[in-house]
Amino acid sequence: MIATIENIKVDLSKPIDISIPLTNTDENPIAWYIEKPVIEPVKFDEWVGKVSSGMSSTNFNNILFNPHGHGTHTECLGHITHDFYSVNQALKQFFFLAELISVTPEEQGGDLVITKNQVVQALNGKTPEAIIIRTLPNSASKLSKKYSHTNPPYLAEDAARFICESGIQHLLIDLPSVDKEKDEGKLLAHKAFWNVTDVKNLNEEARLNATITEMIYVVDAVKDGSYLLNLQIASFENDASPSKPVLYSI
Repeated sequence: MIATIENIKVDLSKPIDISIPLTNTDENPIAWYIEKPVIEPVKFDEWVGKVSSGMSSTNFNNILFNPHGHGTHTECLGHITHDFYSVNQALKQFFFLAELISVTPEEQGGDLVITKNQVVQALNGKTPEAIIIRTLPNSASKLSKKYSHTNPPYLAEDAARFICESGIQHLLIDLPSVDKEKDEGKLLAHKAFWNVTDVKNLNEEARLNATITEMIYVVDAVKDGSYLLNLQIASFENDASPSKPVLYSI
């Protein structure tokens, strides 16, 4: 199927899925000090909701997971605010023109940081609706990495502010957070991207419809450049939802 969007032709039969599947195995990536997801059949006394058990005509599983710590997820500013905001209400459109950039974080004070200058140079004057940041080196270990207590790379505050001021509404990154793992709760990049100055009394300039998607994975075969992004979430009334971002070549 070929779709034409704003005079751009896209082949919808060739999706590029940049999400990480959620599993109940040790291969599942994990961040924020939690255990792996749990996917198991419902049990009532001796009855088990699993066809292979011989007790049920259907497979009937419960799933226990955390969207922030267990894989690809999309969050709204409700992630950091005192009042409740739902990503299901923030994200009402699902197709965006996106730019994929690759960046090797720079060492600063023992940390690896994605700088404003790197983002500015990679965008080269482009102002897409969404930016996708792939960090280098780009090992497939990102699909199963255990991030807790590893101090992963993160986005500098001024880089996040530049993305905000450029009018980019959606930020996607292959890290567990845009902020430093242990930053004393400052969350400087989150606040800069959403233009939030007070988490208890939201300022008028706060970006209610902007989103951050973390823990994606973009294989090396997908080249930097412009794509059509389809950003889909589950309909959870929560600050974040597991998500499935999919790219289409333009």
